[in-house]
Amino acid sequence: MPSFDIVSEVEMHEITNAVDQALREVGTRFDFKNVDANVELQDENILITAPEEFQINQVESILRDKLTARKVDARVLHPGVVEGAGKVKRKSFSLRQGIDRDTAKTITELTKESKLKVQAQINGEKVRIQGKKRDELQQVMSMLREAELDTPLQFDNFRD
Repeated sequence: MPSFDIVSEVEMHEITNAVDQALREVGTRFDFKNVDANVELQDENILITAPEEFQINQVESILRDKLTARKVDARVLHPGVVEGAGKVKRKSFSLRQGIDRDTAKTITELTKESKLKVQAQINGEKVRIQGKKRDELQQVMSMLREAELDTPLQFDNFRD
């Protein structure tokens, strides 16, 4: 029986490259001259530091552009709050990996509402979709791409 998995994963190598490119651009931009702004990757968190909040927002915009250029969905960034520590303010972003329970339930509900002859099964941080026809599985894929979920989805492990 044909099936595929729905996952939400990020390639850490691409994240590292995007952070490095953003840091390089911050270092060369004129509006950041003589400004102590920094972007760094710490395990599964990205930390942006700058003297002012608007500069943090500018660096965040640069980071999102670099992620998009490297074909990483910018929705993987889960922003924290801006914290002030003396002369430096910082904002931390956690990286979303895996599909949480609520999103998995939403995906299974959407597949049931589509009235297609497919079955959705939650397996930890991924959802497996099974059906008798490959066309129905492809319809589920296109339906989920059009659905506005806050988690980026990838379709993996397609078996015929």
